[in-house]
Amino acid sequence: MFDNEENFLNRELSWLKFNERVLNEANDLSKPLLERLRFIVITSSNLDEFFMIRVAGLKSQVESGITRKDDTGLTAAQQLILIDHKVRKLVGNQYRFLGKIISHMQNENIYFSNVESLSIAGRQWLDDYFYNTIYPVLTPLAINASHPFPLLTNRSLNLAVSLSRGLEDSQIAIIPVPSPLPRMIEVPNQAKGNTFVSLEDVITSYCTYLFCGYLVKEVITFRITRNADLLIDGEGAEDLLVEVEKSLSQRKRGEAVRLEISKSSKTFLKNFLLTVFHIAKQDVYEITGFIDVSCLMKVIDFTGYDHLRYKPFVPQIPIGLKNQENLFDAIRENDILLHHPYESFSPVVEFIRQASVDLKVLAIKQTLYRVSGNSSIVRALGQAAENGKQVTVVIEVRARFDEENNILWARRLEEAGCHVIYGVVGLKVHGKMALIIRQEEGGIRRYVHMGTGNYNDMTARLYCDMSLFTANEQIGADASNFFNMLLGYSQPSSWEKIVVAPVGLRRRLKELIENEIKFAAAGKGGHIIAKMNSLLDKDIILKLYEASCKGVKIELIVRGICSLRPGIKGVSENITVRSIVGRFLEHHRIIYFANGGTPNIYLSSADWMKRNLSERVELLFPIEDQEMLTRVKAILQIMLKDNRKSYSMDNDGNYKAPDKRSKAVNSQEELCREAESRAGVLL
Repeated sequence: MFDNEENFLNRELSWLKFNERVLNEANDLSKPLLERLRFIVITSSNLDEFFMIRVAGLKSQVESGITRKDDTGLTAAQQLILIDHKVRKLVGNQYRFLGKIISHMQNENIYFSNVESLSIAGRQWLDDYFYNTIYPVLTPLAINASHPFPLLTNRSLNLAVSLSRGLEDSQIAIIPVPSPLPRMIEVPNQAKGNTFVSLEDVITSYCTYLFCGYLVKEVITFRITRNADLLIDGEGAEDLLVEVEKSLSQRKRGEAVRLEISKSSKTFLKNFLLTVFHIAKQDVYEITGFIDVSCLMKVIDFTGYDHLRYKPFVPQIPIGLKNQENLFDAIRENDILLHHPYESFSPVVEFIRQASVDLKVLAIKQTLYRVSGNSSIVRALGQAAENGKQVTVVIEVRARFDEENNILWARRLEEAGCHVIYGVVGLKVHGKMALIIRQEEGGIRRYVHMGTGNYNDMTARLYCDMSLFTANEQIGADASNFFNMLLGYSQPSSWEKIVVAPVGLRRRLKELIENEIKFAAAGKGGHIIAKMNSLLDKDIILKLYEASCKGVKIELIVRGICSLRPGIKGVSENITVRSIVGRFLEHHRIIYFANGGTPNIYLSSADWMKRNLSERVELLFPIEDQEMLTRVKAILQIMLKDNRKSYSMDNDGNYKAPDKRSKAVNSQEELCREAESRAGVLL
């Protein structure tokens, strides 16, 4: 009944709309100037990953002759045409917004200059910097019969140079821009504030010194984006770690999918690069300005400009945990719910640290998906093993773009004496759980931590997530079964509290939606509020459409991709979709079911996507404490009332910006204040 192409939105175009919402933050004049610049960088980084994974995948389908259509009736080739149109508009706005920001930065005495515009003193300083710092690490590469075109790694910045000498035909050279050197160089001795020049502009200005005897005819900056999706034979990999490491080396030399070049009226070098990379003209983006604006991160974090950034927010320690020397005593007394980044992630780190030195702790079991580069949790796990605890870590070495970091940590954990499992063949382990087994006077007690986000103390300062500590015996039993399932051949016949994908999460979600349909039919007002990052699973969307038609009120808060179309007559009239994009990254997955007046609330590691529900190990767990239920529902209500950072989707998939004429409700600011209030901070 609902399975028609017009009832769904294309995944890739929905993602581009999300990145457009991110970019709009850069054009918000109420935001501190350098924070606006940060959103320019985030947009660019997002777009890189989109090309490396999503566009690359579509191109592979076209090259393989696959004409399969998606749920909206589009083939891969048709999607690429639509993507090209949307991306060019997005990139155009990105550089337009960047131009405005750079102009405003001049009012704050921050300048971006080209080499020719520097003062005499500045040029003298730059002469010295070039010859003593830049020149020694430059490696000009001639391109001729004896020197084939070099392998240029994914997203590396390079210069292409056209040269001539006498009557010879034009020669070509490539200069890789050295990545160890800073892209933005601050030039002292300028009359006007802080002045920066780009490394590539410096090399361009001085490149005649690299080619003595030749005339430099043209120089362009370029960057190639390659297919970076890892092709791992998940079922046949006898050694998953070896398979991942082999695929990582392939990522650097994947097929080219995008060429960014500096805009030029000349075509010789451009045509040469098109040929050598086998790039079509529609995959070329000519840029006026910085290629790869991530170089501006140095300027964003430049000292002395605190007034141009957000006032730092200090994540709070809940008042119930302040001065609490033993976390196990606190957890045994009551479940503890943390809301990050409003509340500190440090209790989670402390949970593992205390376990590592506690004489009563016998074993620690934990999943790791993405961890920080200097992970306190990983160090504590290693210390625990050295202290004689039995430590088992399931570390997902296929976590995209964190593979190398995870492999490094996995090996260090093994060296410390931990038992390390490198994921599960055929499934990514995305569920977040830590289990502490402790010998106490009354016998063995299990302490469990579960969350919606990663065990990463760095991203926990920026990502909105929730996590739960509990000593509930039923959840403890489920936790043991969960790790036994991951580590061996055990398949529990039933679970007490938690729900696990891929074995039961999809079925349970449909049961919970069906339950709301029954309450609506009985006149008890079926109601669902679901917050997540992405909503793509067709099976679940069809169930939501059914619920909408049966009178269930459905309020969705979906940060990114959403294939569901709200407000379609006879299909989704009772469904609303909104997306919150603000200072922090909305990352938690929270699901509320009215349940006829006795609400059920669940937290989960899983988005509602096929990969999460069918191809990953995920967790869904209940919030049962009445005070916590009230608190989480109130948090959801604050998000639903947001009219500053919340965009509403119409039935065409377009997003309406917040109406700023009404009384301001910024959910993230409200939750900052709520966390301070709960922690006893005087406001």
